[in-house]
Amino acid sequence: MVEYPDELKKLATITTDLGLPAELRIRAIEQISAIGSHEALLALLDVVANDKLTVRERELALERARKIVRSSH
Repeated sequence: MVEYPDELKKLATITTDLGLPAELRIRAIEQISAIGSHEALLALLDVVANDKLTVRERELALERARKIVRSSH
């Protein structure tokens, strides 16, 4: 697993905590995407790969990851 800066690490933890409501996990995904760094991209791809999350969460993470990739050109 990739090491993330502290804020990103906390948000990444929230996105995978199945004990939290999906709405909170979705907000964490949005906050990760707002960071827009390479590490944020990797964190979002980890969410996409997590098959325990809802399809909505995984699709949102993929959409946000695409935006980061597109913004880097």
